[in-house]
Amino acid sequence: MGSNGRTQQMHPTRIDLPQDTRIQVVAVLNQSLATTLDLKTQVKQAHWNVKGMDFFQLHSLFDQMAEELEEYIDMVAERVTALGGIAMGTARTAASRSTLPEFPFDILNGQDHVATLADRYALYAKEVREAIDTTDDLGDADTADLYTEISRAIDKRLWFLEAHLQAAVETVAFDKAVSTTDSETESPKAKKARAKK
Repeated sequence: MGSNGRTQQMHPTRIDLPQDTRIQVVAVLNQSLATTLDLKTQVKQAHWNVKGMDFFQLHSLFDQMAEELEEYIDMVAERVTALGGIAMGTARTAASRSTLPEFPFDILNGQDHVATLADRYALYAKEVREAIDTTDDLGDADTADLYTEISRAIDKRLWFLEAHLQAAVETVAFDKAVSTTDSETESPKAKKARAKK
């Protein structure tokens, strides 16, 4: 019977990175694997439970996001094994090691799901950027490049999520700014005419 302890077993490889470097990079990758698995399940939670007028649009968007995260899970896990490590990708491992907060079970409407996922994507994006720096500092440019690819895609998805949240707030702010600017540039004659109405 195998052990599921946290000690990383390394397999021999001809990759020319020192074993100590590979051990440290594999630890970073396995942390990312746990968080990415958790994020995917949280996106699926939103996909299954979203309600409201934007149901179809968000149901489809969340499904696409989960599929993208599945690709990153494979990329990260395969990099672990390419470096001679063991990918630790079970649901129990992900649950115990993820850096994300638990997804709330008491939300239903689309806006709440979008805001909750945007919060988690922002945390995940920060973790990925830290992994870029860490793996680059360790001398593994290939893993840093893998993280850079993921980072760009996650930032794009965060933008998509935030766009759903920003529309109403920005419209109000824009309307106020326009009305203020209009009143400041209005001629005295136009102001008098408007005041008489």
